[in-house]
Amino acid sequence: MTRTTPLDDAPEVCRLDAATLARHYADGTLSPVEVTDATLQRVVDIQSRTLAFSFLDVSAARAAAQESERRRRRGSALGPIDGVPVTIKDIVWVRGWTIRYGTRALPGFEAPEDAPAVALLRAAGAILLGLTTTPEFGWKAVTDNTSVGITRNPWNPARTAGGSSGGAAVAAACGAGVLHLGTDGGGSIRIPAAFCGVVGHKPTFGRVPAFPASPFGTVAHLGPIARTVADAALMLQVMSGRDLRDWYQSPWPLPPVAPLPEVVLRGLRVGVWDTPPRGPVAPDVEACFGRALDAMAEAGALPTPILLPEDDLWDLFRLHWYSGAAARLASVPEEARGKVDAGLREIAAEGARISAPELMAAQARRAAFGAAFEQMLAGYDVLVSPAVGVTAFAAGQEVPPGSHLTRWTEWAGFSYPVNLAQAPATVVPCGFDGDGMPIGLQVVGRRGADAAVLAVAASLHALLAPQ
Repeated sequence: MTRTTPLDDAPEVCRLDAATLARHYADGTLSPVEVTDATLQRVVDIQSRTLAFSFLDVSAARAAAQESERRRRRGSALGPIDGVPVTIKDIVWVRGWTIRYGTRALPGFEAPEDAPAVALLRAAGAILLGLTTTPEFGWKAVTDNTSVGITRNPWNPARTAGGSSGGAAVAAACGAGVLHLGTDGGGSIRIPAAFCGVVGHKPTFGRVPAFPASPFGTVAHLGPIARTVADAALMLQVMSGRDLRDWYQSPWPLPPVAPLPEVVLRGLRVGVWDTPPRGPVAPDVEACFGRALDAMAEAGALPTPILLPEDDLWDLFRLHWYSGAAARLASVPEEARGKVDAGLREIAAEGARISAPELMAAQARRAAFGAAFEQMLAGYDVLVSPAVGVTAFAAGQEVPPGSHLTRWTEWAGFSYPVNLAQAPATVVPCGFDGDGMPIGLQVVGRRGADAAVLAVAASLHALLAPQ
């Protein structure tokens, strides 16, 4: 079946992956300036129908592309992403850019320095295009805010792009950049990747250094969104490293990501997680996941049903997330808080009522869950699950209309347990629902095993590629 995709109207140069661009740059058949100009125009072309961007720095992007072109001509490229267009989520610092956090409640903040991940991308020659949209302070799993408006799904503008890295996933799906930096505190990379039909990876906590620290604490991760697993792995490799500004990072290095190891699906021990802690699994998602499991088994993998370690994981995540929301809202002057998204104000009010003993008990519960999760994973090479129990629903809504749900956490149950465990997880496309909206598959592994997770995800992406 031939489907119309968000890339169909994109210029050919905007469809290329990083490795292909590097080859063209090396042989002179394309230049970083040519690709950057085409990508900037692509951003302009999609912006009115998607609202994927909150800021575009044309002059800086073109100047960086010219520098990259000069390096390429001298044969002194800084690495494999030199000259590759990149976007940054509008809650991550970029030196000299005004970061808005998706809100009108605070004045724009000119970042005095690059966040560590941005500095690593810049040092590798990436062309920084601009900032992608987020809900206010990245608080929910759909993307709309008072600063830009509603970010819309490129497969159907009446549907949500997901969030909170919704703008990044839309830009990836449309060819408005090759590599996209997102954040994930409860699914914010993986959910929009699934809804928009692209690849998203939440790394092992601490692999990508973070500064300033997230108000949402140690459930929050930075990671890549791209159209291919290889591009996501390449971006992750560039952003990985130790940064002394991030005290939460482990002082010892994690295993490298690149090159990805070879994966043989035959004999692969796959734990099958098909029931979220809370919320629905739509029939189309269930059927698509079942077909994926059948394909894995036919390829020789060994899928085995599993149950997550017992705890009320929805409540456990709520205690962490809502207290983080209270901390985030406390940074907004009291007289401006009325401008903040009502939903964020509501969960922040709940978070402010969580006592210190409750929060300390939640941290102990989390430690017990994380340890049990690691022990469970010791018996498998990876876990697989649906990426999200539902597909993209009406834009501008926090929950699917008519679902009787009240908060995004009630339909994102395949996401936040992995944040609580700080484990790596990759989402790849694996099919479509009856309305033609993408469905994603999630691959989860042990902490530190990002390379193995990405390698399995690449194999499954190839195996399950929608036709």
